[in-house]
Amino acid sequence: MSSWNSLPLEISYQVLGWIAFFSWSFSFYPQVILNFRRKSVVGLNFDFLVLNLTKHSSYLIYNAVLFFSPTVQKQYHEKYGLNEMIPVAANDVAFSIHAVLLTAFTLFQVIIYERGSQRVSKISFTITFVVWVSAAVCVFVAWPSQSWLWLISVFNTIQVIMTVIKYIPQAVLNFTRKSTVGWSIGNILLDLLGGMTNYGQMAMQSIDQGSWVNFYGNIGKTLLSLVSIFFDLLFIVQHYLLYPHKKEKFTPEDDNDSTAPLVKSSLESPAENV
Repeated sequence: MSSWNSLPLEISYQVLGWIAFFSWSFSFYPQVILNFRRKSVVGLNFDFLVLNLTKHSSYLIYNAVLFFSPTVQKQYHEKYGLNEMIPVAANDVAFSIHAVLLTAFTLFQVIIYERGSQRVSKISFTITFVVWVSAAVCVFVAWPSQSWLWLISVFNTIQVIMTVIKYIPQAVLNFTRKSTVGWSIGNILLDLLGGMTNYGQMAMQSIDQGSWVNFYGNIGKTLLSLVSIFFDLLFIVQHYLLYPHKKEKFTPEDDNDSTAPLVKSSLESPAENV
């Protein structure tokens, strides 16, 4: 198993990794606080939350298994080489655990706070059901041959797919309402910082090892940052340029009056909402 060649690069790797961890972890709180302050989740797309929970749960499985399982680590080295470092750090596991818990708590807020006419769409339910059934099938496929690295790669692929599609409902909802009220920009700014420092962390490891397998050997983490940065920039444009608004105190009644006619699932027509 390889070790670090440069102490400064190793320190930079750890620092950037934990900056990414704290940025991504804290990015969940502005939305939670905003929901609590408004006592309303109007403007926050529920499809985004459901898909996000699936994404982070899959990513947790991938990170935890690859980080803690000697068997899977052995299979990783057999595939990519004994000198390659495991591309999952402690901060990746810690982030995934935190992300699952905070996303689940935000879904709990959806239950207890004013939500207007918003619902989770049938398409979102269907996607989630198909994903987890497919994952269960893959477990049975991997079991006889003990192909655990392949199996967790499936979960990594799931999280990449969920990352690509989870932002779309919220972006469309913002476009439909011509407003980002109810969607925390603090979440986006911290997420952007996390994505950039995550890339920096991976670059430190690649430079030290003189190999870029760190990027394509953990393609999920690579695409995670790339897709997140793209949508973060889109949301920043929506918030500050396309649909700017003055700060004001919102109440659930205000949200219902101003947004209820417009708040519909962005994945399907109103007739398909559940």
